Amino acid sequence: MASKTLDDLFHETLKDIYYAERQIVKALPKMARGARDEKLKAAFEKHRDETEGQIERLKQVFEIIGKRAQGKTCPAIDGIIEEGEEILDEFKGNPALDAGLLAAAQAVEHYEISRYGTLRTWAQQLGLKEAVKLLEETLAEESKTDEALTSLAKSAVNMAAQKAA
Repeated sequence: MASKTLDDLFHETLKDIYYAERQIVKALPKMARGARDEKLKAAFEKHRDETEGQIERLKQVFEIIGKRAQGKTCPAIDGIIEEGEEILDEFKGNPALDAGLLAAAQAVEHYEISRYGTLRTWAQQLGLKEAVKLLEETLAEESKTDEALTSLAKSAVNMAAQKAA
């Protein structure tokens, strides 16, 4: 059996987040349609556009390492997205829906932040300077989105869910 290296781990993790981003870009329009709060809808729509750019950057990272852009099934992101869909079904028409959707979106963000932080660190270790720049750009976007969602939760969405109860 061939020895596995950090290069192999980097490639496998890259395939994982590529799959995840492609699933996320499909889930975000559903979340936007389900959201009641206009700012939350807009946040989901903005992140969908950002995610499309992130997918393009991932394709560039695949090119840098000389591999074809392809995903591999990521049970973690599938589970997080499934939880968001359950919230859409179980809380549809209820005041807590937006708080639940926002929480599901933050679970996605935290997963992405973890993956991009790891990939960036490994790219640094592997001397992939261009990949580091691309991954840092995406990591910054994901962190900014997470901060915006936290702000929206604290300023409006969670209060609206509580007041209506």
